[in-house]
Amino acid sequence: QVQLAESGGGLVQAGGSLRLSCAASGSIFNINVMGWYRQVPGYQREWVAHITSGGTINYADFVKGRFTISKDNAKNSVYLQMNSLKPEDTAVYFCKANIAVSGGTNSIFWGQGTQVTVSS
Repeated sequence: QVQLAESGGGLVQAGGSLRLSCAASGSIFNINVMGWYRQVPGYQREWVAHITSGGTINYADFVKGRFTISKDNAKNSVYLQMNSLKPEDTAVYFCKANIAVSGGTNSIFWGQGTQVTVSS
């Protein structure tokens, strides 16, 4: 099947930056959409940003102007550059992908999550 491997989380002071990475591997025919969600314990997982195979990008209002999503098709990877981080950005960040696996079936895959902690 398909696996998503995230990296890049950590602890940073308010105003600092982090870059998250997510690499997809396995029986991939085509990646339709890749994106990022985040979740604080006790709260619902919320959408942060996504990028389509055609390069269309959308951001949640609370990250516009601070976060930048990008992708590397050759590496089946998506990145999230997070600048001007705030304590309220503290969460577990999950990579999500809509992938057509070999054989043509579209499926949703999630990474295991990476912790981002922003100290005040």
